[in-house]
Amino acid sequence: MSRLCLYYLGEPERDRWLPGDRYVRPLVRRIVRGKPRPGGLDTVFINLRLGLGRLGIQHEVNLPFDRLRPDDRVAVLGRGRSCLAGYRQPNPIVAGIGLMTHPSEWPDLCQEYPVVRYLQHSAWCDAVYRPWFGERCRIWPVGIDTASWTPPQRPSKSFDFLIYDKIHWDRDQRQLDLLDPILGDLNGRGLTYRTLRYGTYTRSEYREALSACRAMLVFSAHESQGLAYQEALSSGVPVLAWDPGLVQDPARFRWGQPEIPATSVPYFDARCGERFRDFDEYRRAMPVFWEKLNAGGYAPRDYILENLTLEKCAEHFVQLVDEAQPHRATPRPSA
Repeated sequence: MSRLCLYYLGEPERDRWLPGDRYVRPLVRRIVRGKPRPGGLDTVFINLRLGLGRLGIQHEVNLPFDRLRPDDRVAVLGRGRSCLAGYRQPNPIVAGIGLMTHPSEWPDLCQEYPVVRYLQHSAWCDAVYRPWFGERCRIWPVGIDTASWTPPQRPSKSFDFLIYDKIHWDRDQRQLDLLDPILGDLNGRGLTYRTLRYGTYTRSEYREALSACRAMLVFSAHESQGLAYQEALSSGVPVLAWDPGLVQDPARFRWGQPEIPATSVPYFDARCGERFRDFDEYRRAMPVFWEKLNAGGYAPRDYILENLTLEKCAEHFVQLVDEAQPHRATPRPSA
């Protein structure tokens, strides 16, 4: 019987300063920083597996490549170029999400390996990859755990806005032209808020903040999917999102794409909240958002339940993997 074989392999540790320090550094990091927190890509793999479990779909994880059978279905979600090292099987591969940041970093992937589908989370990311990987490209968002991210049974809202600060680039300028003016506006309106800076909080702190806020202000230049804001939507928290419309990462010049259309909220409709490009648009969007929020006019969890549950997205993933199976590739020769 055909098995579903999933791969999520990180880049191997390499010696940095002294021979053998690759074995010591992870232990030191754990002592200093504590137990590592799952990142966005980790959560993608975790949520996919949760969804498959909810559907009762058996699957293998990181099975050695030489133990693959000819009819096994193979999906590789990352991370980095080393995740496919040693793959010499003819089984077609569904790959994506975490293998690279931009297709120019691995332009010959589909010639080097039998990759017949390449997944990206949203339409704007798919548009970046299509010129490189063509009709192999498919859009696949991962599901949100709606049983875990849920509105509190007895809401006790102690402040108005949770400010989700994920500003990476041009931070000093964004502080001047965006953050400070918006905080000044909130203060002028007598609204209360609390800030969480990306990478500095625990999941329990985020969950507690969502249960205590009425709405969330999201500051992220662009998101391939945006799991954090979707967890907020699933928790019943409407979102007012900064959405400048273009990739801000300075690496875009190295990629040869100085202007890449993008969005910070790729899965979003009128039930979820409002968005703005800059402070001028914020001043127009804020009164609309606040009035609708007070009138109970948003239903963000309904949007997630309709579009992004674990079960729906896992089923979509299996469909994409199954569709790839007729595309058989010839075996790669041994090195």
